Amino acid sequence: MAGTQMAWQEQLQRGGPLVVQPGEAETVQKAAQALGYVVFEADCARAKSKSAVLRAIANAVDYPEYFGSDLDALLDCLTTTMAEQSHGALLLLRGLNLDEPGLAPHVPDILDTCFDAAEHARDENRVLAYASLP
Repeated sequence: MAGTQMAWQEQLQRGGPLVVQPGEAETVQKAAQALGYVVFEADCARAKSKSAVLRAIANAVDYPEYFGSDLDALLDCLTTTMAEQSHGALLLLRGLNLDEPGLAPHVPDILDTCFDAAEHARDENRVLAYASLP
């Protein structure tokens, strides 16, 4: 287990997207916490639209009510949140339903925005890693 956690820590320190298999989420969370990262869990299981996923992310990172429902607002939300972190963060998107017709076409754009936020964090000497979990 310790070796697995160390391997996850190395991946987390690079930031960006993580491929987390079912059953690995707890190990990844522990690895992030051991690095001093904040772990945000967005519950997307009931989301049937892009705006619902964006609200779930905003709720997870405790972003203000005035959060918009577009990808620019998501980028602002994530970059502002990262500016407040001393080390880094892990964003877990739980239950992102790729089979939901109103959501599926937007998932690549949402993940691209997370990638852009991770790049911005890297430019600011911070780390944002993210993963979509079943």
